[in-house]
Amino acid sequence: MNYIFEFGWLAQYYPQIVKGVLITLELIAVGAALGISLGIFCAWVRALGPAWLKPIVATYVELIRNTPFLIQLFFIFFGLPSLGLRLDELTAANIAMVVNLGAYSCEIIRAGMQATPKGQFEAGASLAMTRFETFRHVVLVPSLQRIWPALSSQVVIVMLGSSVVSQIAAEDLTFAANFIQSRTFRAFETYIVSTVIYLCLAILLRQVLAVLGGLIFPRRAAR
Repeated sequence: MNYIFEFGWLAQYYPQIVKGVLITLELIAVGAALGISLGIFCAWVRALGPAWLKPIVATYVELIRNTPFLIQLFFIFFGLPSLGLRLDELTAANIAMVVNLGAYSCEIIRAGMQATPKGQFEAGASLAMTRFETFRHVVLVPSLQRIWPALSSQVVIVMLGSSVVSQIAAEDLTFAANFIQSRTFRAFETYIVSTVIYLCLAILLRQVLAVLGGLIFPRRAAR
């Protein structure tokens, strides 16, 4: 029996697809903004922060980087209610993405900091800067310049990994694709379209991050 490929029928599921794309964009916007901020804070702690906080951050980073994202998501959504903390699907997905990206971006940013010449730290100290001021004004921006492509790639990876949030019924793009496939049993067309959308989102996100990097680091863009 020959299978006839048709894509026109997907138009009737346009609202579900658009909703899934918008939720996926929301997840990556929140995850990127808060996750990178968390990564910067953790990188500062591991490099210049108080001694008592370093083991806590190191444990968090190693725990997240060596466990599956899906398990982290399940722990937040299914595990925390056992402690009396109930979260809706979208909130749990956002928290999981922030926590995951925070750990990975911490190590990426710390790698950039380790490439900073020691003379810059000494220059900050000679100007009577505190450790935080030295980190903010002398170390952070050059470090981000060096690792921005790697950090951008990690954000894209996290965006693609967000597809697993459909496992807790967060209505992202993958959830929409699964919903459509379960109603029509036309898996090939459904997942081809969702694959193309994810590909376009990944390319668009990479371009947006490249433009953002040029705006934040104009001297690098000029070079």
